[in-house]
Amino acid sequence: MEHLWHPLCLARDGTWIPRLPPAVASSKMRASSFSRRGQQGFLKAEDSPSLGSEALQDALLTLGSIIDIPRLRDAIRDAIASVLPKVDNAFIYLLDAEGRLVCDDPPHELPPEGKLRDAVLLQKRIECSGLTPSELLGQQMSSLAAPLPPDKQVLILPLLDQDTARVVSVILLHCSQLSDSDEQNLRTLEKHTLVACKRVLAIQKLQPSPQVPPSPLSPRTYQNSLPKPSPTANESYDELDRKILQLCGELYDLDAASLQIKVIHYLEQQTQSPCCCLLLVSEDSHQLFCQVVGGKVLEEEISFPLTFGHLGQVVDKKKSITLQDISSEEHRQLNNMLGFEVHSMLCVPVISRATSQVVALACAFNKQGGKYTEVDEHKIQHCFCYTSTVLTSTLAFQKEQKLKCECQALLQVAKNLFTHLDDVSVLLQEIITEARNLSNAEICSVFLLERQSHELVAKVFDGGVVDDESYEIRIPADQGIAGHVATTGQILNIKDAYSHPLFYRGVDDSTGFRTRNILCFPIKNESNEVIGVAELVNKINGPGFTKFDEDLATAFSIYCGISIAHSLLYKQVREAQFRSHLANEMMMYHMKVCEDETKKLQSNGIVSVCQIDPGFASFSYTPRSLPEDDTVMCVISMFEDMGFVNNYKIDRTTLIRFCLMVKKGYRDPPYHNWMHAFSVSHFCYLLFKNLELVNYLEYIEIFALFVSCLCHDLDHRGTNNSFQVASKSVLAALYSSEGSVMERHHFAQAIAILNSQGCNILEQFSRKDYQRMLDLMRDIILATDLAHHLRIFKELTRMSQDGFDPQNKHHHYLLICLLMTSSDLSDQTKGWKTTRKIAVSFYWLTQCISHKPLYKGECWGDTPNVGGRDSSPALHSAFPISPYIKGNVGGIHLMWGAESSAQPCPVHFP
Repeated sequence: MEHLWHPLCLARDGTWIPRLPPAVASSKMRASSFSRRGQQGFLKAEDSPSLGSEALQDALLTLGSIIDIPRLRDAIRDAIASVLPKVDNAFIYLLDAEGRLVCDDPPHELPPEGKLRDAVLLQKRIECSGLTPSELLGQQMSSLAAPLPPDKQVLILPLLDQDTARVVSVILLHCSQLSDSDEQNLRTLEKHTLVACKRVLAIQKLQPSPQVPPSPLSPRTYQNSLPKPSPTANESYDELDRKILQLCGELYDLDAASLQIKVIHYLEQQTQSPCCCLLLVSEDSHQLFCQVVGGKVLEEEISFPLTFGHLGQVVDKKKSITLQDISSEEHRQLNNMLGFEVHSMLCVPVISRATSQVVALACAFNKQGGKYTEVDEHKIQHCFCYTSTVLTSTLAFQKEQKLKCECQALLQVAKNLFTHLDDVSVLLQEIITEARNLSNAEICSVFLLERQSHELVAKVFDGGVVDDESYEIRIPADQGIAGHVATTGQILNIKDAYSHPLFYRGVDDSTGFRTRNILCFPIKNESNEVIGVAELVNKINGPGFTKFDEDLATAFSIYCGISIAHSLLYKQVREAQFRSHLANEMMMYHMKVCEDETKKLQSNGIVSVCQIDPGFASFSYTPRSLPEDDTVMCVISMFEDMGFVNNYKIDRTTLIRFCLMVKKGYRDPPYHNWMHAFSVSHFCYLLFKNLELVNYLEYIEIFALFVSCLCHDLDHRGTNNSFQVASKSVLAALYSSEGSVMERHHFAQAIAILNSQGCNILEQFSRKDYQRMLDLMRDIILATDLAHHLRIFKELTRMSQDGFDPQNKHHHYLLICLLMTSSDLSDQTKGWKTTRKIAVSFYWLTQCISHKPLYKGECWGDTPNVGGRDSSPALHSAFPISPYIKGNVGGIHLMWGAESSAQPCPVHFP
């Protein structure tokens, strides 16, 4: 079996230059294709073997090994014959020692005139149908005489040295029409021939080598004029090249790690080192990373920046270093990375032949029997002269494969996410699952940003969706790791969670779970605004999340942002449909205000509260004693007495329509009816008249409180929030995600009445006051939810202890909520008859729920079984002591019983 011969020659600058003889395959082709010099017979197209990359590579390798002009001329002819079968003859003109362009077949100088000279002067390629007689020197060139047959042509190719602006060679070809692939091969040959010419001229200028006539028929052998040092006393370069060729034959893997193991094993043998590794240079991230140490593939890549100590300088300066060149700190980190003590080291830069840039650092450790020498350095350099291209190409291929898999995974993620846009909770659960699978994390959490409260809210976890608001997680949007990411909009990769200042380990201490590492990334919408944060905890198959995980999370977050934004938009569309359905339902149930009632109230005028009852403004007055037909006029009188009509320029007709519309907006359940709303509004009127609220609240806040008391139970269905959610009613579908289902519905109905024609009592408000009025009404009506009162109970207690501050806006909010709750529970503060009547209403309501469907033709769904009257002969209801307000001359004193002082008062009904 024939082998390639690969000796080295030493240049004056101290570098080793590989010199390869012609390839065996090329030599076989030349032996069958050519006769002796001067009688070249090129292969015809129909006789040519199948050409491919191997023939071109052999030709280029041959060109890269030549260092003298005679062999260069033959190498160019051989290369043309190998890759261009349509060429009949080729004549090569090269610069000689005197700077003349000379051809050796037959020996002559480039003609002073004609197309050949024109190509040199114009420095461009010329295609023609033949040459003039003055240019035809010798019998071999007679076939180029013009005119040629139509299927033949002459190509003149000047090779221009761009550095000196001088033509260093002219290639004259007699050929058929070339195909696109032939043209491509010809251009490649031109480039490499130019490089070979420049190299040969440079070598001859430094140290001319003797011209040895080559053998025309057999592979050429010659003695190198430069000395060839032997790396070791017992190993010749022939043996070294044989081992390199054997290594190259084994580098067929498509996995970069497997290739590195083979190259590292070769380096360990040649440098007598127990351990070697490759530090690869990442151009994208400007980092050095290591995948293989010795014969072991690392579970997690080790990476550090190019600015890291002296190793980074090797990349910049392209010079080797030893252990003596690095600092003690670098030495310590190197020991930790390798897992053993480093006694000696050699780090050699691996330079790409294509870009002349450092693509890796080859490191050898702990040489056996001595220190590393220049011979070891040359052996490493010699190895990568042949293997660096394969290694870098495989790394590039593996990177492309990784990107392809990433794209496929992201496309599948996009498909999974975009099929769950109809439900935000299910979508968030899908996001958590996909993020955990993509990054191999133990736990994933997703927080959505609520801009109104400036909080990050998590309702969906690995275990499922949380329906109860009390179990959702709310954290300030500017605290902790998630808050930092939400505020900055930047990804945060924490390798050691316990050492990070933003990490709170109290949860780990209480649960026993250990958080090792965290990858937290923002979720942004199409406007690049942060709408949420995802947090991945504990990488499963590695010590921490990698740069690849960061890139994957960044790409994944784009799909998350788009899907969440569209899901919320879809939710808004569905809510609009529900609102439309409810509006239609309400309009069918609540007919328009009767004009006769409006005219009747207008004609009677506004009655003063004193005419209604002398004790109307006292806490002892029972509003339920008033006939229901007179309540609307009574409400109008309270509007007038509190000064709202004059202060806000409310049209009396508009006020009458508004009050009548509100009255019609109440259904007729046992308790939450119009009389309840009237009683609550009257108690608010009592607070205004007796407690001097104008000294503590703004006038618009008092106005909003009174209007909210009128509207706080609009369209009440006689059921609570839990029943609405459990029965999956339309109201629950519309408001359950926001909480306080019924209260939000009451507020929506109040807005619907204000927007009805002729009912807007706020029409004289400025835009700013109008917006504030609606915000106040929303907050006050939502405060009637008992869950809301329990949430602010501690703040109320603190305010009662510290005192009310009129300048504190939050104290205003707390006081208004407390006044609303007190008014809502005011029935229990009246006389015994009223209190007993209300209790009986509640009892009757439970009986309706047990035995009847929802009134007004609605369906209740599954109702709780509270038992009939026979099974409950006695009903005991316990009422805690209600919060109350006591007014003194010196100011307001807020007093309510704490949990320990709320003594139940049993009431027995026979």
